[in-house]
Amino acid sequence: MSQKTNNFKVLVQKVGTALSGMVMPNIGAFIAWGLITALFIPKGWIPNESLAKLVGPMIQYLLPLLIAYTAGYNIHKQRGGVVAAIATMGVIVGTEAIMFLGAMVMGPLAAILLKKFDQAVQPKVKTGFEMLVNNFSSGFYGFFLAILGYYAVGPVVKALNDTLAAGVGAIVSSGLIPLANIFIEPAKILFLNNAINHGILTPLGTQAAQESGKSILFLLEANPGVGLGILLAYMLFGKGASKSSAYGASVIHFIGGIHEIYFPYILMKPALIFAAIAGGVSGTATLQFFQAGLVSPASPGSIIAILGMTARDSYFGVIAGVLVAAVVTFVIASIILKTDKNSTGDLAAAQAQMSGMKAESKGQVLADSAEKTISYKQVEKIIFACDAGMGSSAMGASILRDKVKKAGLDLPVSNTAVRNLVDDEKALIITQNELTPRAKEMNKLAIHVSVDNFLSSPRYDEVISKLKDIK
Repeated sequence: MSQKTNNFKVLVQKVGTALSGMVMPNIGAFIAWGLITALFIPKGWIPNESLAKLVGPMIQYLLPLLIAYTAGYNIHKQRGGVVAAIATMGVIVGTEAIMFLGAMVMGPLAAILLKKFDQAVQPKVKTGFEMLVNNFSSGFYGFFLAILGYYAVGPVVKALNDTLAAGVGAIVSSGLIPLANIFIEPAKILFLNNAINHGILTPLGTQAAQESGKSILFLLEANPGVGLGILLAYMLFGKGASKSSAYGASVIHFIGGIHEIYFPYILMKPALIFAAIAGGVSGTATLQFFQAGLVSPASPGSIIAILGMTARDSYFGVIAGVLVAAVVTFVIASIILKTDKNSTGDLAAAQAQMSGMKAESKGQVLADSAEKTISYKQVEKIIFACDAGMGSSAMGASILRDKVKKAGLDLPVSNTAVRNLVDDEKALIITQNELTPRAKEMNKLAIHVSVDNFLSSPRYDEVISKLKDIK
């Protein structure tokens, strides 16, 4: 892979992570809004005119402001978050449209401008005047940006928002929405699943749900049938570790909602992406046929969470969509696995081999290369970093934490999102191969270890061995 292509892929991942990083920390608020909507609107389970008054203000003000604050906080901590929320208020009030997109534009913009100002001015502030400058600068920035948002950004974003909404509506009404999975399924394998689901589909789906009470968009990426089909095929036709590990992986994927766990199984046999695409398209076509949808995003993508967010009239359609996706994926994946004469079925060996091949093809070096800045003796903590900083990295951290404890090592093991990594920490950072370049940009001092699967990697034992040798 050329350096230019690799840089483009890293850029796409950064943009995707920035989008999902605004929305994903606030999924609880979206779920709360979805529950209130499902229960208390006139067509809800238990209509309540008084409590239904929460629906409008939450989607009009609360959710966009939370997105904006989070976006600003990710860029410039609390000061960035506060100014981002103030500026976004101008965008919200300046138009009657639901301003998720406005928050995603104005929030980062406001925080970046304030950060640039602070970098230029704060070093020159006289001692004792720091609070005065900080308070008034954020106040004036919020003031002017709110006005800018009201008169300039709001109308532009509304036009763009209306265009996107019309485009999605046209795709849905024309019956072409299942084709979206042709792009979604491969993108998921590149760990853009959270960016697609929470950065794009959740805001658009929430707007659609506001109008019709449900949206199919919440299920385009979150449908667990695809991953279940892949893992079921490995259970029956896989070999060695790939077969034995598929049983536990299927439970974690389908019930726990951690979809990243099945990505390495496709990476082992890239032809399986065709099975995933076929399953995704079939599942979405089934959902569309039955006009099924969720009232709010399901996070994590567990079948339990999905059924909990299913619209009152959509249970049969949602279940059918998941089953069809699983069956179609399973059938095609089974044929691919059965006819693959080169299959070794050794998941651990394949992961180790791919780690080296991918790193070499990208011009990267793994943890044991000579380019690392610190040695294993200087490691003060171990950090698992994934795109969202929750599901898969949390499980990986738990597994290695147990190994660290059994080895008698006194090292903290934690998990976080790649975007939250701090430079110059003396850490050993473990990431999936696709995310390693970004992790290295965030912390150039650390030792970086690349793995394909957080749940079963031979590199964990290597790490423990090297740490034991010098601790």
